[in-house]
Amino acid sequence: MSQRFENKVIMITGAGSGLGRAVAEQLATEGATLSLSDINMASLEETRAQILAANDATKTLLTTTNVAVEAEVKAFVDRTIENFGRIDGLYNNAGIEGKQNPIADYSSEEFNRVIDINIKGVFYGLKHTLPHLAKQGSGAIVNASSVGGIRAVPNQVGYGASKHAVAGMTRDAAIEYGQHGVSINAIAPGAIMTAMVKGSLIQIGGEDGWEEVGRQFVSVNPMRRFGHPKEVASLVSYLLSQEAAFINGAIIPIDGGQSQAY
Repeated sequence: MSQRFENKVIMITGAGSGLGRAVAEQLATEGATLSLSDINMASLEETRAQILAANDATKTLLTTTNVAVEAEVKAFVDRTIENFGRIDGLYNNAGIEGKQNPIADYSSEEFNRVIDINIKGVFYGLKHTLPHLAKQGSGAIVNASSVGGIRAVPNQVGYGASKHAVAGMTRDAAIEYGQHGVSINAIAPGAIMTAMVKGSLIQIGGEDGWEEVGRQFVSVNPMRRFGHPKEVASLVSYLLSQEAAFINGAIIPIDGGQSQAY
C-alpha cells in the first residue's frame, strides 16, 4: 500500500462511525497520523481498535467533540497542534440527517439542530483549521456535502439546506485560500450503505420493511446498488493527498451517476 500520508497529520470529525471511520481506516493503511473526534468516545475507541488492526503503528489522538459548539471544535484543532505540531488535512465529516417530514410538519427545533451540526460544524472546522494550513502554505480540506446538496431530497428540508450550504462554503473557502497552497473540496455521496442510511430506510419502511425500501431506492440508480464506505474513503483520501493538489472548489458526486439523470 502506498504511504501517501507518511508524516502527515489528518483530522477527521465524526470519526466514530460511518464514512468518518472508513476514511480513518483507509488513511491508516497509508501511513497517516490521525486526530479523530466524535461526540461519542466509545465509538472513537472502536474506530481506533479497527485502525490499529489495519496498521498497529498508527499514531492516534481521540477527542470528544460536539461540532455544533465552536469552543469544542477550536479545542480539537488546538489539541491536534499541541500533540503533533501541525495539520496537513481535515475531513470535515460530522453530520446528521434529521427526522423526515414535509416542510409544514418539519419542526423548527429539528431544523435548528440539523443546521447547527451540519452547517456550523463545518464552518467551525474551516475557521479554526484554515489559519494553520495557510501559515504553513499547504494542506487540504474535504467537506462532507451530499447529493442532497446538489438536488432536492423530499421531506428533508433541514438536511438539504445544510448540504447546499456546505457546497457554498466549500467554493468560498477554495477561492479565498487557494493562494496559500490549500485545496478545499467537497464530496457529495449518494446512497452509501452506512448506519445513517439504514436508519433513514427504517424511518420509511420500518424494521421489517427497510431492506425492500432500499431495493426500490436503488432500482433507479444507473448502477442498481448502494455505494460502499470504502469507495468514499478512496475518494476522500485522494482529495486529501498531494496527488489532488490542483483540484480546488470541486463538489464531487459519488452516487453511481444517479444525480446526473433528468
